[in-house]
Amino acid sequence: MKTYTAVIERCSDTGLYVGYVPGFPGAHSQADTLDELNHNLQEVIEMLLEDDSHS
Repeated sequence: MKTYTAVIERCSDTGLYVGYVPGFPGAHSQADTLDELNHNLQEVIEMLLEDDSHS
């Protein structure tokens, strides 16, 4: 399994955690908790990798 590094910030307006994977277009998400954000980013990466393999 490949490891990706995400940049995570907390939005001062909404209080949500916002994360993205540098160099991986489309790999971004937001969530109320860090655990939820990690899960969301994993799902996004899996979907993007699946879409890329079908191209």
